[in-house]
This record gives sequence, structure tokens and C-alpha cells, in this order.
Amino acid sequence: MKEQKPADANPVQGEGDYKAARDYKRDIDKFVKDKGNDIPDLAKDAEKAVEGPEGADLARAEEKGKSKARH
Repeated sequence: MKEQKPADANPVQGEGDYKAARDYKRDIDKFVKDKGNDIPDLAKDAEKAVEGPEGADLARAEEKGKSKARH
């Protein structure tokens, strides 16, 4: 009989990175639980920031982040 390994003993990477998916879901669930009622206001604040004076800095930061993304 084949011995079973713990889930983290042989993690699948790439699009099958199950631990990362679980961590992401846990963090999203916590954020929604803690800040759920504030999400519409946070979205409005973000929209104002993008359209305001700091918009150019935010666009540069976004491009920098995209340049480091793995595809």
C-alpha cells in the first residue's frame, strides 16, 4: 500500500497551487467579514485616487507590478 503524504509535502505549483488558492480565499473571506460594509466607500476612494492627482503615480505602480508578473 502506498503511503500518503501531507498536502504540503508535494505542493503543485503554477495554476494548480492549491495552498496559494486556499490562502487567497481565506484572506478574501476575512477582508469581506471585517470590511464588507465599507467596500463601496473604499471603491469610491480608489476611484477618486485614480482620477485625481496621484493617478499618474498609481498607473506607474500598476505598470511596474505588471512587468514583474509571470505569464
